[in-house]
Parts: sequence; structure tokens; C-alpha cells
Amino acid sequence: MTAMTSQTRSTKDKRTLANVIIGRPRDVRDPHIFENLSLVAFLAWVGLGSDGLSSSCYGPEEAFLALGTHQYLAVFLALLMALTVFIISASYAQTIDQFPTGGGGYLVATKLLGEYPGLVSGCALIVDYVLTIAISIASGADAIFSFLPTAWLPYKFWLAVIVVVVMVAMNLRGVKESVIALLPIFLAFVVLHAVLVGYAFLSRASELPVIAHDAVQQARQGFDVLGVMGLAIVFFKAYSMGAGTYTGIEAVSNGLPILREPRTVTGKRTMLYMALSLAFIAGGILVAYLLAGVEPQAGKTLNAVLFARLTDSWSIGGLHLGTPIVTFTLLTEGALLFVAAQTGFVGGPQVLATMAIDRWVPRRFSNLSERLVTQDGVLAMGLAAVLVLIGTHARVGLLVILYAINVFVTFTLSQLGMSVHWWSERRTEPLWIRRLAVNGIGCVFTALILMLTVSLKFHEGGWVTVAITSAVIALCYFVRRHYRAVTKAIEQLEADVLPEMFAASVKQPAKREPDAPTAVLLVNGFNGLGLATLLKISRLFKGQFHNVVFISVGEVDAALLKGPEEVRQLEQEITDDMLEYCRLASDLGFHAELRTGLGPDVVMELHHLCLEVASQFPNAVFFAGQLVFNEELDGFFSRFLHNHTAFELLKWLQLHGLSLVILPVRVSSPHERIAGITPEARAEAMLKRGA
Repeated sequence: MTAMTSQTRSTKDKRTLANVIIGRPRDVRDPHIFENLSLVAFLAWVGLGSDGLSSSCYGPEEAFLALGTHQYLAVFLALLMALTVFIISASYAQTIDQFPTGGGGYLVATKLLGEYPGLVSGCALIVDYVLTIAISIASGADAIFSFLPTAWLPYKFWLAVIVVVVMVAMNLRGVKESVIALLPIFLAFVVLHAVLVGYAFLSRASELPVIAHDAVQQARQGFDVLGVMGLAIVFFKAYSMGAGTYTGIEAVSNGLPILREPRTVTGKRTMLYMALSLAFIAGGILVAYLLAGVEPQAGKTLNAVLFARLTDSWSIGGLHLGTPIVTFTLLTEGALLFVAAQTGFVGGPQVLATMAIDRWVPRRFSNLSERLVTQDGVLAMGLAAVLVLIGTHARVGLLVILYAINVFVTFTLSQLGMSVHWWSERRTEPLWIRRLAVNGIGCVFTALILMLTVSLKFHEGGWVTVAITSAVIALCYFVRRHYRAVTKAIEQLEADVLPEMFAASVKQPAKREPDAPTAVLLVNGFNGLGLATLLKISRLFKGQFHNVVFISVGEVDAALLKGPEEVRQLEQEITDDMLEYCRLASDLGFHAELRTGLGPDVVMELHHLCLEVASQFPNAVFFAGQLVFNEELDGFFSRFLHNHTAFELLKWLQLHGLSLVILPVRVSSPHERIAGITPEARAEAMLKRGA
């Protein structure tokens, strides 16, 4: 028996259109690859914090307009807004400590509350990230077209669609590359807005005590006119309309796998940067509206009106600076809103990949491209965002209604889960009271915002978000049920095949003869499909093959892209599985060898391995097993949820003069009565064989 391992081949020498647009393939065995792909805290702030900061372009405006004639409440609203940001950030910092491998709200809810609360949290996040991309890009288009001729407005929608396509291409190259490309826009936005907000406060510093006193007096008058309940409704409606300001905070805990080690330290530092910048800019803009006496103007955002008033008197040597500064600031707003979509392209595929590993969504969403990017997740988020833009005609007013409901579902479930955790750990965790207080207060805040947001937005169109999320949850449930049924069927298949194989194990293994007829079996792990295919070869082609070579490729998916140790562990697991196949084949009288590979593109790696084996065994015939389901498991799901690697290889091998025989292996549903042995009997048979 011979064991050989194929090193991953690189296709860097091939200059293709995909390589030009997306970039050349990466080698997962490169010891520095994980460091090169990861983000330090500053870059993570750019990639994951842009969503929160960009909300200052529309969140404070929506909240201020919702106040109506009670604009004096903006002072209290800004304070509550900043407090909410810090409370949610502090509670998620504890989540990062407890779940350092990432997963965010989905993983927290799954581990601490159960798989179905986790499903709700994950689906809510996916829909929210799609809406994040849509509203960010639509708002960016609004900001840019707010100072362009009105005759150009019909092109705004097409600009939004083009930006989505460009961002998809950027993220297919890699997260770090896309973040670095967007860094200048992010820094320009932060600097300009910090300067303008700071100037608004400093230039009117003497008026601040008077404004605060007037706000208190007017609040008292509001109590007299509207009553406590009436004024509270006005205040909390404005608070809920600005709820989009808090979205994106959870993105750090979702994106931990792409952060630089030590991830918990990097994650909490990123969270601090995000909280400070978001609280200052968003809360500061809200108060600045009041300080500058901003009023709505047709065709202009409130930020455009505010910045124009602040810079109206700015000049140097008679040269007026206000217009170019406002224009450039609005350009950075529009550009940053585009950048904010990056949070959806980072967080959304991460959540999809985590849910794919748990089999809630098709497994392909955990697969990596040659650039080590969750390609299908990026494409899915981009396509869904385009569909949302088409359905809403890229109207920000409508998108705001749909937005910010789901994120608070995840917020609330996550904080509830952490609260339950600290209560259960109260006997072993000395700081449990303080930790429970942080997550408990966070849970109260997020649950309050969720109830307000749903109740106030539901009849205005928020029901659409609830309906879409419910449909996604139902779809995920059926996907999981299908995978579970197939898994049980394959387990039963393995239990049925092994006793037959042990009964046939009567021959001595043959000696290696490379020129003899050789069966090359393509397998994916040690399972019932591979065993059934091996047994079929032995029976259908009895005495025709002297050698058997097993080929298997370990697929590096999102769960393994954490460090070199995970990759080495995968290699060892593949080798162990193939050695078990070799032992069984030797018992059947074959000479057995193995070839293994590793990479994100299984088909490409199989190409290299097949050519290698064909050159060493000139009389080789390739075999692969194909699962055939009964009516209960067949249909659309079976075609979409399972890969068809064998059929992809068939034509390629034929073009190279090689033969591939695909052997059908039928699996039954768990509801059918299957003749065979129980798992306990199978374990006993394995023990006897080992003895």
C-alpha cells in the first residue's frame, strides 16, 4: 500500500480574464496567507464601521424630521442616541470575548438559546445585510445627485446598480483589497465631518447653555400641551426612525474570522473606534441641526443645508470656500455611503458561510474561491441587493421603512442569549452581575427599539421586511430538513455496505503493477457513498482490476480559513480516511494507493490529481459514485443543494482521452424500511475486524 500526497498546484502562470478582474489564485498552504488576508483594527474599522458612520448621512435626518415642530427634543435624542451606541457596543464586546471565533448574533443565539432562535437571528441578519447594501448605495446616489442638475435624476437608479456590480467585483478580489481601496474615502469623510461638527459646536459654544435651558423649558411646555404620553410618542417615534444609526455595530462580532490575531483584542479595539466615531458624528450632527436652525429644502439633504450654513462665511483672500467644501463633503458622503455597503458584503457572506456549515443554507455558501473568498455569498448578496433596488426604485424613503427592523431582532436575541449565559454561570463567574447588567441593559434597549420600530413601521411597509424574513426562515428550514434526511440515508447506506464488504474480505492484497488495469475511485471522505462505489466495482468488474487508487480533495471552506493549524488538521483527516479505504480495498484483494489534495476549488485540484494518476497508471479507468434519491428526496432541492462534481469531471476527462464511469448509488429516505444492520451492529463489526 502506497500513500502519496499531491501539493496544491498553482495556476498563476495562466493569464485569464478572471485573473485580471478578480486576481490570481491564492495558495492555502502559504504560511503567511492568513496574516495577509486578515485585517488590523484600523482597517476593520474602515471595512466594518463604515455602515454605522454612513448612517449619519440619513439616520439623524430621519430622526430630526420625525420630531416635527418639537425640534428642541433633538438635544435629548442625541444623548440617548450616543448612550445606545455605547451600550450596544459594550454588550457586543462581551460577545466577542465569549465567542472569539466569530459568528455574531447567529452563533450566540444558536449556542445559548437553541437552533431555531439562531435560525431566526441568522435569517434576520442576512436580510438586514442585503438592505444595508441597498440603502447605503441608494443614499449615496441621493447625496451625489443632490448637487447635480435635476435633469440627471433618471440616471440615479442606474448609478446605484452599477455601484453594486463594481463592489461585487471588488469583493471577489478579497476583503482586504476592497477595504484598502476604499480607505481614502473613509478617512476623508471622518476628517471633514469631525471638523464641521466640531466647528458647529465651537462657533456656537456660548449659545449651548441657552439652547440646553430652552430645550428643558420647551419640553415642559410640550408636557402641558401633549401630555407625557403624547410627547413620549413623538420622541420615541423619532428615536425609532433614527434606528438605522445603530446598524453595523454587530458586524465586528460577525467578522471576527477576518481580523488579525489576537482576534478578541482586535475586535474590541475595532468596536471602540466604531462607538466613539459613530456617537460623536451622528449625535453631533443631530444637535448641529438645532444649533444652525436647519430646515428642509427641496432637492437637498439636511446635511447639505447644514454644511452650507456652517461654511457660508468661510473665505480666504476674498475667495469663498463654502461651496467647494460643501461639494467635496457631500461627495465624501455619497462615496462613504457606497463604502458602507462593504459591511453587507463582509458580514452577509460570513453569516451565510456559518449557516451553510450548519446546513441551514446550501453548502456552496461556505465554499471559497481561488482568491479564498466566499464567492457565492458575495454574488448572492449583490444579486439580492439589485433586486431590492429594482423593487423599491432605489427610493431611500421606502428603504428606510424596510431597514433597521431585522438588525434589532438579532440584537435582542444576542443580548438575551448572553444574559441567559451569565445567569447560568453565576456560580462560577465572579463578575457575573456586572456582565449580566451590561447585556441585560443592552437587551432592554434593543427590545424597546425593536418594538417601537415594528409597531411604527409595520403598516407603513415594515410588514414587507417581516414577510421576506419569514419566507427566508421557511426556506432555510426545508433546506436543513433535506440535508438531515440525506445524511441519515447515507449513514444507513454505510451501515448496510460495511457488513457485506467484511464478508467479502477473503483475499490477500495484490502487489503493485502500474501497467495492470487500475480502478481510480474519486471519493469525498469516508462514507457510505464511497464504500458502496468500491463494493460495486468489486462486484460488477470482478477480477478485471488489479490496482485501486483513491483520490480525495479536501475542500478549504470558510470554517477552515482561520489558521494553518486547521489546514494541517484537514490534511491529516483526509489521509486517515483514505488509508481506511486502502485497508478495505486490500482486504478485497486489490493493491491500493491514495492521492490527496487540498484547495478551495475541488474540481481544479481533481484535474491535477487525475492527470498525475493517469501518467503513473496508463491503464486506468476512473470511477465516481453518484447519489440517486427516491422521490421524497429528489427534485429541485437535490439538484441545487448537492454538487455534481462527477459530471463536471466527465467531459474534461473525455477531452484528455480518459474514461470516467459514474456508478449510481441509490439512497432511501429515513421513512423507508431499510434492510441492514443498526449503527450498534456496525460498530461491533468494525471492532471485530480491528481485532
